[in-house]
Amino acid sequence: MNAEIIAVGSELLTPFRIDTNSLYLTEQINQLGVDVVFKCVVGDDLKRLVAAAQHALFRSEIVIFSGGLGPTEDDLTREAVAEALGLPLRRDEEVLAGIERRFSTRGWKMYPNNAKQADVLEGAVVLPNANGTAPGQWLSGKFDGRERIVVLLPGPPHELKALFETECRERLRAKLPAAFLSTRVLKVAMLGESQVDARVAPIYKRYTGVQTTILAGAGEIQLHFKARAETMEAAQARADEAADAVEEELDDAVFSRDGESLEQIVGYWLQMRNATLAVAESCTGGLVGKLITDEPGSSAYFLGGVIAYSDEVKRDELGVPAALLKRVGAVSSEVAKAMADGARSRFGTDLAAGVTGIAGPDSDGSSKPVGLTYIAVASNRGTTAHEYRFKGDRWSNRREAAGETLRLLAEEARLGARMKTA
Repeated sequence: MNAEIIAVGSELLTPFRIDTNSLYLTEQINQLGVDVVFKCVVGDDLKRLVAAAQHALFRSEIVIFSGGLGPTEDDLTREAVAEALGLPLRRDEEVLAGIERRFSTRGWKMYPNNAKQADVLEGAVVLPNANGTAPGQWLSGKFDGRERIVVLLPGPPHELKALFETECRERLRAKLPAAFLSTRVLKVAMLGESQVDARVAPIYKRYTGVQTTILAGAGEIQLHFKARAETMEAAQARADEAADAVEEELDDAVFSRDGESLEQIVGYWLQMRNATLAVAESCTGGLVGKLITDEPGSSAYFLGGVIAYSDEVKRDELGVPAALLKRVGAVSSEVAKAMADGARSRFGTDLAAGVTGIAGPDSDGSSKPVGLTYIAVASNRGTTAHEYRFKGDRWSNRREAAGETLRLLAEEARLGARMKTA
C-alpha cells in the first residue's frame, strides 16, 4: 500500500511556517511498512483543496490531511473532503457537547463558529482530541470502487502527534498487510555527490530490492538504503547487505555506519579513550562548541572553548604570539595550529581544535579569498593543520568549517582510541 499526505494551511506557503507534521507522519507510516509517495501543501482555498483531495484519492490508498480543522472561515478541510467524496457533513451533538465542556471548564467564552468543529463526515469515526477542540476523523471503505483510508488530523503538532499515536497507529496496523520497512544510513565525508554516485552506483544497482537515495548535506554525503520485507529482521538484512557492499567500496570515507552525526562520532571515540576536548574558534563563532554540546552527556568529554574573533583574544587568551599574527596574519595554518595548541594548554585537554578563516561576504582586507579556512587539531601525536577553500555564502562556509572540524576531531579521536587499545 502507499500513502499521501496533504498539509493544509496558507501559512505553510509563507516563509514563516514549516510543515513539520509531514515529516513526523512519514516516519510513522514508514514504520508500518508503507511508502509515502506524494506530499503537498495546499492553501486555504476550497476549490484547490477539493482538487488536491480528488487527485490523492485517485492515486493513493491512504490519504492523510493535516490542518484546516479549526473554527474559522478559512478552515476548510472538512468541507473539501466532503465534496471530494460526495459525502454530507453532519453536526455531531456529542462532539459539540465535548467542545462546550472544554470551554466551560476553562472559563472561556465559546463563539458560534467553534460549533463547526463538530461537523463530521457521514460514516466517519470521530477521533477524540485530548489536547484541543478539533477532533480527528477516520474513514475507511470503497470510494469510486477503490479501497481507501482517509484520515483528518488537526494542524498543531502536539495535537496531531498525540492523536496519531493514540487513535491512528493501531487502526492503520490492523488494516495493513504484514510488512516492515528498514533503513540504513551511511555518511561520507571529503567526497562530492557525483563522485560518490559514480563509485557506488554499479554496486547498489545490483540490489533491486533496496531503494537507494543519495543526499548532499553540509560537509557530508548521506546514502539511505531502504528495504521492505515481511519481518523487520529480513528488511534490515536486505538494507544491511547493500549498505555493507557500498561501505566496503568507500572505505575510510565513511564516518558513520548507522546514521550517527559527526558530533555523536566525536563523543563516542573520545569516551572510548576517556579523553577530553577543547576548541578555539574564530570564523565559526562558537558553532563547533554548540554542535558538540548539543549531544547529551557531552560534559563528560568537552571542557570548554574560546571564541577568539579578534587578534587580541587570540593573543591574550590562547597565547598566539603577536609577532606570528603580524607576520602571517590571523587566517593562516600557523595561527590555526597556535590556537589549537593554546586551547589544549589552557584547558588541559587531550585534544583541541583551532579554526580560523574568512567566512564572508567580505574579505579581511588582504589578498586572501573569502572561504579560505585553516583547521588545526592538536593531540599527543602532534599538531596538524589543513587548508580549505569553501565556496558558499557566510552561513554555509561556517557550517562547512564546523563540519570539517568535527570530522578531523573524530578521526584523531578514533586513531587515539585504536592506539590506546592496541
